[in-house]
Amino acid sequence: MEDLIKKFSEYIEESHNIVFFGGAGVSTESGIPDFRSKDGLYNQKDIKFDKYPPEYLLSHTCLVKEPKVFFEFYRQKMDARNIQPNAAHFALAELEKLGKLKSIITQNIDGLHQKAGSNIVYEIHGTTKENYCDKCNKKYPSDYIFDSKESIPQCECGGIVRPKVTLYEEGLPEDAVSNAISAIRKADMLIVAGTSLQVYPAASYVHNFTGKHLVVINKEPINVKLDNKKDIFIQGSVGEILRNII
Repeated sequence: MEDLIKKFSEYIEESHNIVFFGGAGVSTESGIPDFRSKDGLYNQKDIKFDKYPPEYLLSHTCLVKEPKVFFEFYRQKMDARNIQPNAAHFALAELEKLGKLKSIITQNIDGLHQKAGSNIVYEIHGTTKENYCDKCNKKYPSDYIFDSKESIPQCECGGIVRPKVTLYEEGLPEDAVSNAISAIRKADMLIVAGTSLQVYPAASYVHNFTGKHLVVINKEPINVKLDNKKDIFIQGSVGEILRNII
């Protein structure tokens, strides 16, 4: 492990355009459950929602056909307003201040990277921090859905106020995806952390990397091709490893 950490530090020293690609494992250390692990959101028993397939509750179909169910689940499970960034988020913000890290690409929707101080964050699955009307596109404050007394939050035009989160059956935000792919292509070092790279199409974006060093950090081994001469895999806590590096 020490040798890997040392090599990781050397890679950062010699790199000038680092991009970070992160998944749910970055936020679990703040207490936000992932989706599919044994302790994940989809395995949490709740009698109110047990009759529904997990993916359905965060789908476009559920929002349209059963909005009361959608918003009840969303309010209970997606509210990260009182969650604080962890060591990984703060380390990445510091790496940005040092001029090394140029952008963060995240599959998470909790806004913790920005809360920790990072400025260039591409949220390829959207964010719970923004809401808008599905009819007139009027924007609403980040607290609007969570604080609304209505079971289905309504816009003054009569439309439904929904979160700016990419639901199942919806396409990813084009601007964020375009910026993410462009950043990866320009990077001389790519750090992939806290993700199994099993969620597509987001996982496919790492294949656009042609830079010098690829570093993978995860608690479990993942299926990604590494070049032993220039790439490394570090198994462990994302926050602990990044904190030691910084």
